[in-house]
Amino acid sequence: MDTPIITARGLAKTFTVARAPVTAVAGLDLDVAEGELLAFLGPNGAGKSTTIKMLTTLLPATSGTARVAGHDIAAERAAVRRAIGYVGQGDSAGHNQRVRDELLSQGAFYGLSGKDAARRAEELIDSLDLTALARRPVSGLSGGQKRRLDIALGLIHRPRVLFLDEPSTGLDPQSRANLWAHIQDLRRSHGTTVFLTTHYLEEADQYAERVLVMDHGRVIADDTADRLKADLAGDTLTLGFATSADADTATPVVARLTSRTPERLDPRTLRCAADSGPTLVPELTRALDAAAAPPQRVSLREPTLDDVFLALTGRTLRETTASAPTPTSEPASVPTG
Repeated sequence: MDTPIITARGLAKTFTVARAPVTAVAGLDLDVAEGELLAFLGPNGAGKSTTIKMLTTLLPATSGTARVAGHDIAAERAAVRRAIGYVGQGDSAGHNQRVRDELLSQGAFYGLSGKDAARRAEELIDSLDLTALARRPVSGLSGGQKRRLDIALGLIHRPRVLFLDEPSTGLDPQSRANLWAHIQDLRRSHGTTVFLTTHYLEEADQYAERVLVMDHGRVIADDTADRLKADLAGDTLTLGFATSADADTATPVVARLTSRTPERLDPRTLRCAADSGPTLVPELTRALDAAAAPPQRVSLREPTLDDVFLALTGRTLRETTASAPTPTSEPASVPTG
């Protein structure tokens, strides 16, 4: 890896809740290459948002160090903020401003000329389907409309690093597709690095070059989506037989060829995890025919990232857990300096 655009060593955050320490992030080590799209996944309360807030200088770390776009997150906060875009989970626009005016103000804040800010605002208004809302006060927008505006604000200056904390939550399918088209164009045109959290696993699977899974404040997996699915989940093979006797006969054959004991779903149906399922099915079918227990039906399901979560944590990502306690040390507002 060339010099990473994001690095972290021993990054940790501990809050005090009811006079007791609560560790949200426990010694994170991280390297993200320039231009990479990293999906940072985990159940609620895993420490994802706290990590992003530390990397974007919105929350001071308890210990450890990190650099973003070449700048130290503790000593060079203003330089970090100039280099990044951040779309958090809450509304960031001023409710008394009009949509277009809010974008122009954000562009001016990042040093764009009036002409450049206006051009960029129009691009984002068009691509994120905000045209009919451009003159409307932010206070009159729906939740999904405000979300699209938040995303536009984070993209206005074409940042080197874009932090997206569940950006597509609340968006309809068309708006989600438009958002991702714009992010992909930004990456192709400017080599933007994207650091993403999402509960839409298909987004991580489709767009991310790399997936990190976090739970209880620690990274528990780090690889491509395809390798995580192959190594941690595997294909699922389901076999249906004409009789329970055939299923009995098939059980040791399936166990031998998959190296796993199949699960008996009902008297005539077996299910088993399998490596390289598409390659295995023809061989398994021939072996079962030879054993006089031919399957009546065979289905093969390829793994998903939800299967990866189940393998890693015993639950799926969409099974929400209790959120982390509200910390007493997190700032209520974000300074702009």
